[in-house]
Amino acid sequence: MDLTERAARTEPRLEHTVVDGVATVVISNPAKRNAMTSGMWQALPALLERLAADPGVRVLVLTGAGDTFCAGADIASLQDPAGRPQALAVRAEEALAAFPRPTLAAVRGYCVGGGSQLAAACDLRFAEEGASFGVTPAKLGIVYPSSSTRRLVSLVGPACAKYLLFSGELIGTERALRTGLVDEVLPAGGLEERVLSFARVLASRSQLTQAAAKEFADGREDRDGYWSRQAQASGDTAEGVAAFLERRQPRFTWSTATDGPSPTTG
Repeated sequence: MDLTERAARTEPRLEHTVVDGVATVVISNPAKRNAMTSGMWQALPALLERLAADPGVRVLVLTGAGDTFCAGADIASLQDPAGRPQALAVRAEEALAAFPRPTLAAVRGYCVGGGSQLAAACDLRFAEEGASFGVTPAKLGIVYPSSSTRRLVSLVGPACAKYLLFSGELIGTERALRTGLVDEVLPAGGLEERVLSFARVLASRSQLTQAAAKEFADGREDRDGYWSRQAQASGDTAEGVAAFLERRQPRFTWSTATDGPSPTTG
């Protein structure tokens, strides 16, 4: 590997791959424990938009390079007196929360500050034993955004959210699981296999069901009629019932990329 290639691999960046319906986005800034730079925050919404427009993407997994998920925002970027990095972080977090297909955070090592914001914006969080979680604005005198605070409260409840926000202390996977901050804890070496296996399960299920469930679970209450019409027009219900009776895998065709039948057979 020449110096140019080596430098490219160590530059802060977001990497992504799409394999068998599963898009994997990797936070990579190894010199700073995968801290998010302003450029990385700014790049994430555009990347998510491209992946959302790809009908071949059925599930998104967010993880960190190496043995750390994300140690937060790059501290150097927080010196901006106009608060632009925080605005970029909120925009990225909201884009991740609004991604139209299931999203999973696969967490190793530190998941702190902005890393916790991103993990909380995913639908589900899987963590390897030994991971540490923290919401640390009180250590820096930063006002945590209202949208991020509400999302944290919805996951862990107001008392635990206040504990994390007031103290900035880190908690381990046992407490994170108990409070609902994570959904599963895996032994060392078992995270990648479990996340990939579960992502493939999700990729095989009805996107119609998942998209409607995601909206309803996130609190939207004005689209019952829309989803009823989508269900009637899609044919997914008939396909699901037929596949069950015929003891075969269903071939669902509705796609969030098109709000209708997918050009693939699913």
